[in-house]
Amino acid sequence: DCFHEKMSNHIKSTQQYPKKAIRKGIMGRVETFLIIDKDGTIKNIKVKQVEGKELLEEEAIRVISLLPKMIIPGKINGKPIKIKYAQPITFKLQ
Repeated sequence: DCFHEKMSNHIKSTQQYPKKAIRKGIMGRVETFLIIDKDGTIKNIKVKQVEGKELLEEEAIRVISLLPKMIIPGKINGKPIKIKYAQPITFKLQ
């Protein structure tokens, strides 16, 4: 739960709605995918591409790329492991 809360806080504090997307009224949810490596490094950031959402996808990648290195990486039986993680980011105009 702590990880999800910190992830949510990072997104809220880092996300900037692209001005072009605001002007065009583009909203939606961007699915991001990443790997948290054995040493806690964030790698291989990708998005599920959706036509017309490119501006939002670019911002989602930027936000995820600013994640700090994870101090405590995932472990199984006490051994660090590489974890695939999916994080949706929602863009909604008020």
